[in-house]
Amino acid sequence: MRTTFSRQLECTNLGRVNVVKRAREDMKRYDQVSAFILSGGASSRMGKAKGLLEFGGQLLILRIARMLEPLVSAVTAVGSAERYAGLGLHVIEDQQFGSSEEGSRTAGPLAGIASALTATRTDWNLILACDLPYLTAEWVDWLLARATVSTQQIIMPHTAGGLEPLAAVYRRECAEPIIAALYRGVRKVTDATEQFGIEFVAERDWRHIDPDGRVLRNMNAPEDYEEARRWLEAR
Repeated sequence: MRTTFSRQLECTNLGRVNVVKRAREDMKRYDQVSAFILSGGASSRMGKAKGLLEFGGQLLILRIARMLEPLVSAVTAVGSAERYAGLGLHVIEDQQFGSSEEGSRTAGPLAGIASALTATRTDWNLILACDLPYLTAEWVDWLLARATVSTQQIIMPHTAGGLEPLAAVYRRECAEPIIAALYRGVRKVTDATEQFGIEFVAERDWRHIDPDGRVLRNMNAPEDYEEARRWLEAR
């Protein structure tokens, strides 16, 4: 027989489910936005491609892609087509920008951004790293709503850890200047984006949907992955 406490707990859980359901119903599809998941990194500290780590019963890159699909016009992974073959993802390879000697090395995130902005068919483009286990659809919806009414060229979050160019929204027109920067030898994303009009958004702006300040925390090493898994299991 159910106790009063168990009935209260059921009501509380049901209330939480309804709140999440209503929040998702309030989200819209941004047809003028494409999403690109950068997944071509070497992952040397992790020891394995981060996008292929299991998280919540599925591969992390698939978890992010499925989260994004209802919100944008298209989702594309930027990286090795061979690595992600068979996952059902649309994948484009990192393009080479610079000398053949530079191209023989692993392409960095700036080349990934340039590849995405060259391939896109939409004005606005969400660029995300593939190692964001705490990312939520609610936060993405908030960011895209902010971007699509902005007059700037990039919408870039700023957290306690610094600028977040791999969780930002870029206009397609940024492609050519970024490619030019790559040919000049620029490799740091924030150096290449200094030339653009940028609207910075701060953690306080989205605190109402991320009270713990986790949403943009990424994974660089196995201990970060284990921490994320413990967090998910405790939810």
